[in-house]
Amino acid sequence: MLPMSQPIQIQVKRLENSDGVDLPTAQSEHAAGMDLHAAVEADTPIAPGEIKLIPCGFAMAVPVGYEAQVRPRSGLATKFGISMPNAPGTIDADYRGQVCVPLINHGHATFTVTRNMRIAQMLIKPVYMVTWEAVDELTDTTRGHGGFGHTGH
Repeated sequence: MLPMSQPIQIQVKRLENSDGVDLPTAQSEHAAGMDLHAAVEADTPIAPGEIKLIPCGFAMAVPVGYEAQVRPRSGLATKFGISMPNAPGTIDADYRGQVCVPLINHGHATFTVTRNMRIAQMLIKPVYMVTWEAVDELTDTTRGHGGFGHTGH
């Protein structure tokens, strides 16, 4: 069994529009993602093909060396066609504004976001900083220059 990692402490600030809206919440003991909840002031319809930016009612300070990844919820995607146009979205360690989720309706019917509805999920992941080394040649591999569809799948 792998050892449990220590929890990462993240500072979070509730915003004025957050009354009655849950902070990010894991829905089960071993859930990788924490659900994000809508802090909309009123029911917010999203027509088929439409994109709306949904506020979550909080700001946070992601520690340096980490990012927050925001992803669609599988239930909303499979039942209603609700997803994110930029999935996964990244929240950088230096962002301090309100967390918002862009939702897109790929379904055939208007979908309505209600206050405190679980609209996306968020994971906190390490980020590896890189430096670039310009070289004249790269090491060779079996795949080489094979691109999209090269492996036959």
